[in-house]
Amino acid sequence: MLFGVFFAFWRFMEIITLIPTLGMLSYFVHIYASINALTPNYILILFIVSVLGAVWALATLFTYHRAKSNALFVSFIDFLFIGAFIGAVYELRFIAKANCTSTDPGSAYSANIGDVGISVTGVRLSTDKHCAMLKASFAFGIMNCIFFAITSLLALFVGRGKSRDKVVVKETHYSRHGHRSGSHRSHRSSHSGRRSHAYV
Repeated sequence: MLFGVFFAFWRFMEIITLIPTLGMLSYFVHIYASINALTPNYILILFIVSVLGAVWALATLFTYHRAKSNALFVSFIDFLFIGAFIGAVYELRFIAKANCTSTDPGSAYSANIGDVGISVTGVRLSTDKHCAMLKASFAFGIMNCIFFAITSLLALFVGRGKSRDKVVVKETHYSRHGHRSGSHRSHRSSHSGRRSHAYV
């Protein structure tokens, strides 16, 4: 039960970080498609991995009771997503060193208070929108590497627990069957002994 709560929490964290990533990257895909240009690999790879990851996270979150019986398979797919996100983030690694915000001197303001004059020079911040969106997608990609690693381990623990329960059930089933067969044999031997005694 506790593993299920943690698993659902981290699945929810994956979804709420993948949805903004999809929105920002689809913006770039739309721009390149509108000018009939090929989308760069560093955008396209992370976009595809994010789409698949979001669909997988939603499917396993809302069908958790079914996914629980196939926990080892879920753990394996999550492990594959770790590698996919690492590869996608590696393609976008150049954006980590980019400076998306620059400061420019703004207009000066002056005020006179009696005999004292005050002059204040403002500072204007300018942010490159495209750079900031790519940097945010890069950060969300790194976060999902960690999130899918956590859900993969949680699903692995659930799967091992399920496999142990199945082994115990099989052992008790065979032991009961052996007990029944043994009692059946003893019943036959006592019955044959009674018949031999009657003939004597």
